[in-house]
Parts: sequence; C-alpha cells; structure tokens
Amino acid sequence: MLGLLVALGLLVYAERSLYLAIRRQAVLNEARPADAIVVFGAAQYNGVPSPVLQARLDHAFDLEEQGLAPLVITTGGPGGDRHFTEAEVGRDYLIQKGMAEAMILGENRSETTLRSVGAVARMLRSQRKNTCLVVSDGFHLYRVKLMFRAQGITAYGCPAPQSPIEADPFLRTMHSLRELAVTSLWYLGIRR
Repeated sequence: MLGLLVALGLLVYAERSLYLAIRRQAVLNEARPADAIVVFGAAQYNGVPSPVLQARLDHAFDLEEQGLAPLVITTGGPGGDRHFTEAEVGRDYLIQKGMAEAMILGENRSETTLRSVGAVARMLRSQRKNTCLVVSDGFHLYRVKLMFRAQGITAYGCPAPQSPIEADPFLRTMHSLRELAVTSLWYLGIRR
C-alpha cells in the first residue's frame, strides 16, 4: 500500500512539474535570428483564417518584418475541408498582408503536429537549415520544441501574443491539460 501511495505521489509530482514547464514555455518569447519561421496551422473557414490562425499568422508576419528569418513555412492540411488547406490559407493571408510570395513555403499535407514537424524538419534539412522560430499558441510550444529536437532541429518558441485561446482562462487551462496528456504520452514513447 505504501508503495502505491509513493508511486501515485511521484506521478502527481511529475505531471504537475510537466504542466508548469508547459505553462512556462507558453509565455516565453524566444525570438531571435533563425533559418526559418514555422507557423503551425489552425482552423480555417472557407479560405479565411480562424481567429486562432490569424493571431499566429500576424505574429509570424511581425517576426519576419523584424528580419529574424529569410523563410516562412506555413503548415496544416485540409482539416476536413478538401477545398482549402491551413497552409495555403496561411500563405495567402501573409501575401495579402504584404509578405513576399517567394519567401513562403507551405507544408499542406500533414494533419497532425507530429507529421507537420517531420515534414518541416525534412524541408529544413534539405536546405541545410537547422534552426527555426516556432509560432503557435503558447500551450503548444513545449511539445513542438521536443518534436523538433528529436528531428535534429533547434526550435525557439514564439507564442502568438493575441491568441484567443491563451487570453481565455478556461480555454488556456483546457488546452494546456490536453498538452499535458499528449506530452506525457510522448515521454512514454507513444507518439502521434
């Protein structure tokens, strides 16, 4: 019985520590010069970025305007809408804002974070690049950085400051708890 209580206590401690690490990363802006800016996809509606995706794209635009990277990669597959992909919607949005089309690449096949990271890592390695600024909602960055590290890419977190999810305490907590669960599975070797 004592062994079970100790194991349970250690599990609670580990999960609490991981949750705190996820939240610390969520508010840490690591913007610096890098080889690329990678914008993780989010929902789009008939070719229009959702508020979450728009916040990410706006932040990527600002980072590029600061001259932090010569390349921007938008990610995200169709997500249930076969007419548009999150990556293409993101690319079009950035071009409409005034970003040069030639500096934007899209990774529009992947529908999970793990697959997006793998595809982007391959794109970067093929161009002999090994650093990136990762733009997403804060809750997402801890796990994305782990995934890039596993691919041999150094990623720096750049949370979208206008994220509607991070601005709402309930949504922030729920999404962070989901990340806690998925990241825990990652550490256990269950990767999706």
